[in-house]
Order: sequence, then structure tokens, then C-alpha cells
Amino acid sequence: MQDQSFNQDDFYQKVKESFEFLKERSPFSPDIIITLGTGLSGLAEACEKDLVIPYERIPHFPRSTVETHTGELIFGKLSGKKVALFRGRFHYYEGYSAKTLTFPLRVLTLFKPRIYLVSNAAGGLNLSFKSGDLMLIKDHINLIPDNPLRGINFEEWGPRFPDMSRAYDEELRTLFKKVASSLGEEIKEGVYVAVPGPSLETPAETRFLRMIGADAVGMSTVPEVIVAVHAGLRVLGVSVIANVNDPDNFQPILFEEVVKASQAAEKRLTRLITEFLKAL
Repeated sequence: MQDQSFNQDDFYQKVKESFEFLKERSPFSPDIIITLGTGLSGLAEACEKDLVIPYERIPHFPRSTVETHTGELIFGKLSGKKVALFRGRFHYYEGYSAKTLTFPLRVLTLFKPRIYLVSNAAGGLNLSFKSGDLMLIKDHINLIPDNPLRGINFEEWGPRFPDMSRAYDEELRTLFKKVASSLGEEIKEGVYVAVPGPSLETPAETRFLRMIGADAVGMSTVPEVIVAVHAGLRVLGVSVIANVNDPDNFQPILFEEVVKASQAAEKRLTRLITEFLKAL
């Protein structure tokens, strides 16, 4: 599917229309927004669902073209907290601009939630990592050649130049590590780099990404985090390390293996997030 070509005024109006559609149907205003990454949809099953809406029923929402992304928005309770879950996300490599792929999150920020929790599957760049590790994102590098805030800024949504020096909330990370420790889970921390995709990295690209300070690489998350920070949300990001590749001993990367590794970590991450939400 091709990108929706929003002009600036059109984009503002369509965000408002989508929000009004959801506001009329949602049982509550969610306090926490959660985006579920590749192979990590199990959290949706743990949610007490009050409302499930396929993306295609929501006015102006993009359509997911990735098999592993279901494409539905869920309002419900998780660990007693009012949440909205995106079961399926959008990517730059699908042909969407950063503004369009973050459209659903921008709509939900109008509910004035407090926290944005985002997960993804990522390739490990830090050679101390191994497949199946969970990495808290402490910072990011954006190599996607677009920014969701490019264009006219609507001051009611956020500042023209949002500060990104503390994009990933330190207090939330500390609490998550405390919960993980109580469950006997070892948690890594690192820098996530977002690349355009969909081709996976060459050995030379892998070496470059390590040189610029990245610990894990993926094709999502950063545009959404920029929008969340712009809207004043506190952000927690978690990557499932699906594979680790040494550029000097490079092995072929298969997307099917990335999905398989993510699914293997799904129960652990679901348990961690449900306990983390209880501790909030």
C-alpha cells in the first residue's frame, strides 16, 4: 500500500477525526500506550479486553503489510492499569513516511496518556549479547531519513524543538530492572539504532553501526518515541535481541529466525511487563 499523502492541514484534521471516532467508542482514556513488536503479541492475550478495533475500521489509519503484525487496536486492563495496545505497527520500509507511520500513536496521544511502552525485535551488535537477551533502550540513533515532526508544528501537540536528552525515562528503567531482578531475569541496557530497511545489514554496515555506538539495530521504534516525547509521555523501550552477528565472522540473517527468537522470548517479556505495570 502506498503512503497517504497528508498535507499539513489535512494531517491535523485527520488526526482529530480519528481521535473523535475512538473517543466515542473507547470505554476510557488510557493511561498507558503499548506498541507490540515482531513476535511479541502475547501481551494482548493477557489483556482484559474492553474494545478491539481492526485498523481498517479506524478512519485514516494506515494498513500493516507485514505478516507478523496483526493490525488491531485494543483498549483494556492489564495488571489493573488502563491501557491501549497497538497489535501491529508500521514501518518506513513499507513505503510510509515517518509522519504517517506514527499517525496512530499521534491520535492516541490526544487521550493524554502518561506512559508509552514500546517493544521490538532487534539484531544484536554488542558482542556480549546473545540471542534471547532483553535490552532496555537507554538512548537511540535515528538513521531513518525522515522525522515525524518535519513540517508545521502544532503547539497544542508539543514544542517545535522537543528535548531528546532523556527520551527514555530513567526512573521507569530503574523500576523495570528492579522487577526483572525479582523475577530472576537479567536485563541488558544499550543504544538502539533505527535503519530504513527492509534489507538486513551487510558485514560492513554492521561494523559501522557498532563504531557509532549502537548495541542493537532495528527498523522501527525511533519515530514513535520522537512523537511520544513530543507529546510529553514518559517512554520505556525494550528490545528482544533476536540474533547477534560479529562482522568479522558474519552469518546469514533470516527474518524467519528473527521472528522465532522473538516468540521464544515472548512469555518472559509478557511476564516482565505485567509485573512492571503492577509495580507502577
